[in-house]
Amino acid sequence: MDTTINMLDSCKPCNNNVGSPSQNGTASIQNAHTPSLASPDATLGRHLAHRLVQIGINDVFSVPGDFNLTLLDHLIAEPGLNNIGCCNELNAGYAADGYARARGVGACVVTFTVGGLSVLNAIAGAYSENLPVICIVGGPNTNDFGTNRILHHTIGLPDFSQEVQCFKPVTCFQAIVNNLEDAHELIDTAISTALKESKPVYISISCNLAGIPYPTFSREPIPFALSPRLSNNMGLEAAVEATAAFLNKAVKPVMVSGPKLRVAKACEAFVELADACGYPLAVMPSAKGLVPENHPHFIGTYWGAVSTAFCAEIVESADAYLFAGPIFNDYSSVGYSLLLKKEKAIIVQPDRVIVANGPAFGCVLMKDFLRALAKRLNRNTTAYENYSRIYIPDGVPLKSEPKEPLRVNVLFQHIQNMLSSETAVIAETGDSWFNCQKLKLPAGCGYEFQMQYGSIGWSVGATLGYAQSVPNKRVIACIGDGSFQVTAQDVSTMLRCGQKSIIFLINNGGYTIEVEIHDGPYNVIKNWNYTGLVDAIHNGQGKCWTTKVFCEEELIEAIEMANEAKKDCFCFIEVNVHKDDTSKELLEWGSRVSAANSRPPNPQ
Repeated sequence: MDTTINMLDSCKPCNNNVGSPSQNGTASIQNAHTPSLASPDATLGRHLAHRLVQIGINDVFSVPGDFNLTLLDHLIAEPGLNNIGCCNELNAGYAADGYARARGVGACVVTFTVGGLSVLNAIAGAYSENLPVICIVGGPNTNDFGTNRILHHTIGLPDFSQEVQCFKPVTCFQAIVNNLEDAHELIDTAISTALKESKPVYISISCNLAGIPYPTFSREPIPFALSPRLSNNMGLEAAVEATAAFLNKAVKPVMVSGPKLRVAKACEAFVELADACGYPLAVMPSAKGLVPENHPHFIGTYWGAVSTAFCAEIVESADAYLFAGPIFNDYSSVGYSLLLKKEKAIIVQPDRVIVANGPAFGCVLMKDFLRALAKRLNRNTTAYENYSRIYIPDGVPLKSEPKEPLRVNVLFQHIQNMLSSETAVIAETGDSWFNCQKLKLPAGCGYEFQMQYGSIGWSVGATLGYAQSVPNKRVIACIGDGSFQVTAQDVSTMLRCGQKSIIFLINNGGYTIEVEIHDGPYNVIKNWNYTGLVDAIHNGQGKCWTTKVFCEEELIEAIEMANEAKKDCFCFIEVNVHKDDTSKELLEWGSRVSAANSRPPNPQ
């Protein structure tokens, strides 16, 4: 069994394998050194910094404040750890989210309460997406705890617990480090818990502790080890036996991957199962990019009424379907309108298997289950053969007339041609969800979006963090104008970091996804001169190129420039389209979600 502690069975491109199996079966952190005697460098701050580097973090995203300044001094003094100063805490959190998607873990550093509550929304998003983000907060001086004093950056009460109380629902562990005796234990427990649970953690460090040497810290700390999670062998065998019996008697079974493949580290096992059984392979929308789309039996995205063409027909007409790591919410189910039946479904969660209306098996790890099941299933290609018979290749957008106003489907036809193993796509909440979902990802092309939480503006910070974590890829971000207005500032940080991402700013004059759910004057926004804004942020410092496009001819020229003469620049392309130019999928999805939202109350 794989025992590494980070992105070990990685579901996304990852350039830093941080864990390696040890001989005793536990997982230890690489690059460990023999501990030295306590020295002036053996401080709490340097211990935390070294731990972050050990688990694969080379960049922390921060906003300085008086409670975290000394801590930041010690973090930036650590070789291999780079501080990325962000324009606001929300974007620092989104950047740590994006970083964790590619690297396996991320970190942000903010100040007490005003910083902590600002980053809270981003941490909630990371929690919903099962991302291990380490949120570090500079806390009050140790002498102020329990004194009934009122501090600045608080709500004016002597109780300092407000911040941690807010973080409890959106983190899996909270460490309040306000003494040196248990600081080592709390920090290590928090980090290991984040990695084991694949959820964010909160670490508050009193502002007067970061620079103090203490005997429990060594300049080169001994690596901690994580015991590997193991399946219950009897439960595993029973689950496999029941599932194999169920699927082997089916005539046209299918398999669908869900977003929890990532947290289960089961992407490779899922593909191995697909190779063995011959079933058609689909993905839920939030799982796009987790399995290779060049697999010979890949049939697209299963998203109910807005699925890839011919995909829903095959999935919903199957007499058995295996869902690995699904999340069925109102958005992924298109307003609870999926045509699925529980008695036909095998639901495989990260540590649990449910067979139709029958038995459920706990303490069974998804990765173990899928690999064992691959050895027990009869090969059955009936459903895929049915798909091959009904499949008709995608059409292409109508050819544009000379200087005709640009259409969104033409834009994404050209974005499709930009994709390669050296690119990654970031899709913002909105119509980009649907247009990017239709992109066909080449092998090795990254793909990320935030479907469960759906916080508009997420993509700006996520683009910053993702690009910082995988500098060998060029990130292509598709962002609507309304979302960009929420978090635009950290284009500045992308320029400071010398990133070469391409942002397509889709300017259609408002919150189009909200218009299709429920229209109103509140969905119209003030139009900005977006390229002018980015030029002002650039201010002649760094490599930046901007342009506006209104027709296909201008788009072709812009993409050619971004890919060739400006390939080493940050490129910002403002795409102006009609306010009602949306994907057909958004029109369908919006009406169904609107119907779900407007259901009347049940009779009392």
